[in-house]
Amino acid sequence: MSDYKTISMDLDSDGILTLTIDVPNQGMNVWDEHLMSEFPDFVERLLSDDDVKGAVICSGRENAFMAGADLRMLEQNSGELNKESFDQGMTLNTLFRRMETGGHTVRQMQREGKKAKPVAVAVEGLALGGGLELVLACHHRVVANNPKIKLGLPEVLVGLLPGGGGTQRTPRLVGLQNAAMMCTQGKNLDPKKALAQGLINEVVEPGKTVEAAKAWVKDNTKGVLQPWDVKGFKVPGGAGSMNPKAVQFFVAANAMALKESKNNYPAIKAIMSCLYEGTMVPMDTAIAIEVKYFCKLLADPVAKNMIRTLFVNKQAAEKGAQRPEGIEKIDIKKVGVLGAGLMGSGIAHVTAKAGMEVISLDRSMEEAEKSVAYTKKILDKSVSRGRMTQEKADAFLARITPTDNYDDLKDVDLIIEAVFERPDVKADVIKKTEAVIGKDVVFASNTSTLPIGGLAKNSSRPDQFIGMHFFSPVEKMPLLEIIPHEGTGDLALAAAFDYNKKIRKTPIVVKDVRGFFTNRVFPPYANEASLMVTEGISMALIENCAAKLGLPIGPLAVTDETTLKLGYDIMTSTKEEMGDDYEPTGSEEFYENMVTKWDRAGRRFGAGFYDYDEDGKRLGLWKGMSDHYPLADDQPSPEEVMERLLYAQLIPTAKCYAEGVVPDPQSADLGAIFGWGFPPYTGGPLSYIDTIGLEAFVTTADNLAQRHGARFTPPQMFRDKAKAGETIYEKKSKAGKKAA
Repeated sequence: MSDYKTISMDLDSDGILTLTIDVPNQGMNVWDEHLMSEFPDFVERLLSDDDVKGAVICSGRENAFMAGADLRMLEQNSGELNKESFDQGMTLNTLFRRMETGGHTVRQMQREGKKAKPVAVAVEGLALGGGLELVLACHHRVVANNPKIKLGLPEVLVGLLPGGGGTQRTPRLVGLQNAAMMCTQGKNLDPKKALAQGLINEVVEPGKTVEAAKAWVKDNTKGVLQPWDVKGFKVPGGAGSMNPKAVQFFVAANAMALKESKNNYPAIKAIMSCLYEGTMVPMDTAIAIEVKYFCKLLADPVAKNMIRTLFVNKQAAEKGAQRPEGIEKIDIKKVGVLGAGLMGSGIAHVTAKAGMEVISLDRSMEEAEKSVAYTKKILDKSVSRGRMTQEKADAFLARITPTDNYDDLKDVDLIIEAVFERPDVKADVIKKTEAVIGKDVVFASNTSTLPIGGLAKNSSRPDQFIGMHFFSPVEKMPLLEIIPHEGTGDLALAAAFDYNKKIRKTPIVVKDVRGFFTNRVFPPYANEASLMVTEGISMALIENCAAKLGLPIGPLAVTDETTLKLGYDIMTSTKEEMGDDYEPTGSEEFYENMVTKWDRAGRRFGAGFYDYDEDGKRLGLWKGMSDHYPLADDQPSPEEVMERLLYAQLIPTAKCYAEGVVPDPQSADLGAIFGWGFPPYTGGPLSYIDTIGLEAFVTTADNLAQRHGARFTPPQMFRDKAKAGETIYEKKSKAGKKAA
């Protein structure tokens, strides 16, 4: 018997061959090069061994069946579209087809009555992407009755489509509409929903899946066929260019896909093409169509950038790639959160959600209890919608203890300060807190812009002082900026990473400068939109152009959300503290007028760029803006507006990278996408610059600088790289290896 690394095969007395998949050195089972090389042996034994009457496929992992393809392997793809890449894409699909057809041709099955040996699959955990595609290629699909199990095809989220038959078997099982939802949106199904749609065949009690799968195989040893290999098979609900229902579906679905994606995501269009073309032809031809589109996407920079940033680099960051070595894991069980305002309450919520106890401190019990009310409101909504039991909600809420007494902080493992954004206020709470907490407790400040080193001067133990910048609303925003100052020790940095691992944010480490990374890049973007307003450019044009770029919300709307008052306050305090070193943005007067003269301070205050009703619902853009800044007779083209909005983010990101505010391109790209919603299809600002080329970037930036001002001037580092023909991401850079 061969010595397999990823599989084991066991033949029982009934002739049922059990294949157990257990890929080593991976968090979950994935289709890596080893499994790809060993799985054919299972298929060949299934087909050629007369003692084998059927098979059951299961996982050796308790937490999951299979998570899909090893995206690191796909990232190394040459990016060339040729016959070799097509043949490679067909490799796994050919195996799947041989397994489900018994090695017979369609003609043999439909005209000669040939059948396949029965193959059932037993799923006890999640099955995603290529994992679910293996499940669908089996004749009978048994899944454990566990609502936490996820069954889905998430490839679109990294710019790809299911390349193992997912776009073809899914519509043949659940119909075009359900298949399109799964493939274009990457949404998962739980076992009961999957059963109701017809994606799987059986739901049994956990631990009973293998038994049920074997029972089915034992009852079907005379041979079976997949539904689509039976003569006369028709896709549920209809398919094809002549079917009225199918035509109506594709017209509506394509329009909706275009509206949602703004045509920025090639994968969505490719998926719809697969569904349309593939469901009109036999399965073998349909698979070839899918592989063709898969290879085209794999060669596209969109997929390569999304895989690198949204999977490889994101995963590396969340595993703690930048955590200092040699520091033992710090078990944080109890956290003191100073301040129960919007940010403090959000931090308390995510901390308690992660299972940690929270001491929520504010200047009065009335203020401190706001953190409890904040979480209770969220939990009540979850309970009312059936997402959480009342018992679990009560236990969750019980982990947050409000107080106005600093003595209650004496046994915490970590402090996170989120008080008012004033140095004197923060200095006061630092001293009062350090007077009672343990000597080894790390103190983290959630300041948005204030340099951490300046705040650390108020600490008696600056080596244990660090910045942890959350984003609002904390429970929804995925990014965490970790900011060590020059004197921060490894213990504090390790504690920040260990806490972050519990709350499951995407962390980046940034340099201790005013505004850190995100608040050095986002304000110029918001300011550019404000400047355009003062130039008489239509606010609707600005917002629509941002949407076309792929930003989740327009710059005017997001400024309303964060409030113009906050922008004005930060601008004012920065100007005061920097004195002659302050560089005017050009929007100072505009912000002052909006906040102090026209009472348009943002959504929280009832008015901003938009009008709002009493409940804070957006009603429409403020028509009165034209009274102060009349619309220009000649409006710029959408392309011009999009270019300004885009480069207003690219230039400050490039400057931050050049100045070492972010240590590597991975951090910049992650921070941009998860911090303020830079379009994911780009892979992030620096990935986008690499895609268009540094020479093109510098040329466009210089043109913008000539037309609109020096703020668009690219940093010298990028000029030098462009001249030398270099890229930002080197194919096999040390940083890239670390990230992978």
